Amino acid sequence: MRALFPGDSQLSRKLRTAILGCGKVAHLHAAALRELDECEFVSVCDNDCARANAFATTYGVSAFAGCADMIARSGVEVLIVCTPHPLHAQGALIGIEAGAHVLVEKPLASTVADCDAMISAAKRKSVKLGVVSQRRFFEPVMRMKAAIDANKIGDPVLGTVAMFSWRDEAYYRSDPWRGKWQTEGGGVLINQSPHHIDILQWLMGPVEEVTARWANLNHPYIEVEDTALAILRFRNGALGSITVSISQKPGLYTKIHIHGSNGASVGAQTDSGATFIAGMSGVVEPPLNDIWTIPGEEHRLETYRDEDRAAFGELSDPTAHYHLLQDREFLRAVLEGRDPAVTGEEGRKVVAIIDAIYRSGRDGMPVRLEHT
Repeated sequence: MRALFPGDSQLSRKLRTAILGCGKVAHLHAAALRELDECEFVSVCDNDCARANAFATTYGVSAFAGCADMIARSGVEVLIVCTPHPLHAQGALIGIEAGAHVLVEKPLASTVADCDAMISAAKRKSVKLGVVSQRRFFEPVMRMKAAIDANKIGDPVLGTVAMFSWRDEAYYRSDPWRGKWQTEGGGVLINQSPHHIDILQWLMGPVEEVTARWANLNHPYIEVEDTALAILRFRNGALGSITVSISQKPGLYTKIHIHGSNGASVGAQTDSGATFIAGMSGVVEPPLNDIWTIPGEEHRLETYRDEDRAAFGELSDPTAHYHLLQDREFLRAVLEGRDPAVTGEEGRKVVAIIDAIYRSGRDGMPVRLEHT
């Protein structure tokens, strides 16, 4: 993974870093921040004071009930937003207006308008805005990106995402905001799928048009969709498909495949079984390349798989590892005065695709995306 941090430049100082929202995924970031030389983890904020205090005690930091108060009193320079999706913009904007650099858990926001407000504010205040997409940092995915950038498959002409996962009633009962349009912003699309939609558009390029359907197939205790299908047309004329579902018990797999104009294909199985749930389950199987038909490189598939299994086996906490990599990359971007690997603009692309899928499924018509 050293390629993520070219030069590994010497640190000039540590950044005072805080977390907004003390739910399940916040623990992954807190564990990472305690390990990183790039930051000093100073405080947390949650509107549930008891939860904030318990979280702060666990990690040896200060607890606050108000974000603006925390930033001012703790001298926060970097804020990681881990609140429910519809609240991402609110917390991020507080941090940005206070002059903090902001890294937001996926998705960047639940609406394109919120994304635009965050991006505009970050530009006006000259701070960094990033979104968590830690699966970009998976070795098999980075391998795919490098091969595509090197033109080893020709032009990407067909890209597919297939997620067959599972969420049970206990998952939705674990937090009161889950499974509701108003407090979660949607279902499988806005919650479980942003990582994989992000990787698809990162590897294939901008999406031009979406035709989609979505439904709730076997989760009668939630309001939102548990399954969605979409056909994509990319700006360069390539085609794609997205099939995402949390209706397959106990969960099968998630795969991303990219097929090229020269007939070669590259792919990865990013998740085995159900995708992990922060604070409730962990990553137990390594992400692996599952297709590699680049001429002259076909034999590398088993080598890559063996390497990744061995590296995975050496990780003390595979669930937290890739969050740590992205947290570190964002902090390095701030210290080095460059854009982070996954910018706010990249996060907006994902939200725009998801919004188009919702609108197409609702209206029964193709939806063209507007690109800023």
